[in-house]
Amino acid sequence: MVLLGVLAAVTLAAMSPAEAARRRQAKRGGYAPPQAAIVVDAKTGKMLYGQNEDAPRIPASVTKVMTLYLLFEQMEKGRFSADTPMRVSAYAAAQAPSKIGLEAGEVIRTEDAIKALVTKSANDVAVVVAENVAGSEAEFARMMTNKARQIGMSSTTFRNPHGLPANPPNITTARDLAVLGRAIQDRFPRQYAYFGTRVFHYQGASYANHNKLLGRVEGVDGIKTGFTRASGFNLLTSAKTEDRHIVAVVLGGRSGASRDARMAGLIETTLPRAYAGRRTAPVVAEAPVERARPAVVAAAGTAPSGTPIVPARVAELEKPAAAVTTGSVKPPLDLSAMRPVQASMAGPTATPSSMRWNAGPQAAPMPPGSIPSTSIQATAPAQPEVKVSSVAPVAVAAPKPAPAPAPETKRPTGWSIQLGAAEDETKARAILDNAKAKSPRVLGGTTPYTEKVVAKGGETLYRARFVGFDEADEAQAACKTLKRSGFACFATRG
Repeated sequence: MVLLGVLAAVTLAAMSPAEAARRRQAKRGGYAPPQAAIVVDAKTGKMLYGQNEDAPRIPASVTKVMTLYLLFEQMEKGRFSADTPMRVSAYAAAQAPSKIGLEAGEVIRTEDAIKALVTKSANDVAVVVAENVAGSEAEFARMMTNKARQIGMSSTTFRNPHGLPANPPNITTARDLAVLGRAIQDRFPRQYAYFGTRVFHYQGASYANHNKLLGRVEGVDGIKTGFTRASGFNLLTSAKTEDRHIVAVVLGGRSGASRDARMAGLIETTLPRAYAGRRTAPVVAEAPVERARPAVVAAAGTAPSGTPIVPARVAELEKPAAAVTTGSVKPPLDLSAMRPVQASMAGPTATPSSMRWNAGPQAAPMPPGSIPSTSIQATAPAQPEVKVSSVAPVAVAAPKPAPAPAPETKRPTGWSIQLGAAEDETKARAILDNAKAKSPRVLGGTTPYTEKVVAKGGETLYRARFVGFDEADEAQAACKTLKRSGFACFATRG
């Protein structure tokens, strides 16, 4: 008996901590985290498979896909390059594993940080990214949630950049993660290639990618695994053939092996059914969300969370977003601070005076390490009101007779939905026409219209909207249907 006990202890010691914890739990009565799954055809936006796809779940380290999305955005704007050094704070260095063992005061190159997140899923590096981009972990989490709303992840709230247990925890759904998996490929096709990194070599150590389907399942090119006790074993992945492309999510696996086996089975059965023609789904576009001012750096060289920052970085953090460019890199449109210019619709012109995101109750706090599948309620955090200013009248220079007053413009009432924005009105109307063709019953009693908006840098966009929903629930139900067809959609009053 003593020998058997010693052998069991040696076996447990040889396992990964996650696998050892799973087996210990199995002996105590079984480990059954809440499950969910979805497979989406990336070319059409249609769901090929779903299980609890809209049920709230904990993403664990799949959270880091959004962390990388925001970092890629900073690189696109020219604020970071592959060689930009990121300074490590004591708080970042103290994060729980998985980590690469960074020490307070050292620096890590941006490209090394990306690869550490993709392969090792390093929690210390996730905080380094958050603090160097936003000044603090809390501010970065707010940015993550805002970005989630912009790309259509309506049921997701982030509390931290790594996915470690928190109270309340990061919350998402399988459908939202599929949106993220498609969006990061649409927006950053070049940087997305990092998710295919098999092994990362850093300071004499080698870190293999946790996504074991890379190189084992044909067509898989990324993207991210995750695990906590509360979430179970998670995987967001993408698989392509020459003419087909799917994005799939499996949440709540009982082990890494069972999760991988289920994902491999879903890819095998759904990829051959995916559409092989030209892409019909619109690019996952970002809707405007009001952005609060970034946290103020209290003292030169120190961020609010204690991150040491060199004076040059302090100055950079204080620059307006539109003012930071490097070389020929053109910053993306800042959709978060736009003023409407005019609205165009079939019928009377409509210019909403204000719009408010549909707000739901905040997720109730949950003890870390435990999240029963029946205890989580799907919630959407309240969003700030986005004030829309009216267009000032043009002053008349010469003393001419005053023109007759224009008839009062009728503003949309009730609720509207927005399906994205385009660089010209023709494309915005094409989005509306496509949506009407795919969902005639849902949109039959509504009126399509476009709204011209101008960003801080002078860039012009046209919002694509439908007006005519009497109740918030009606607008949200329409968005839910449209999302199944691949549209980014959110409801707003007016």
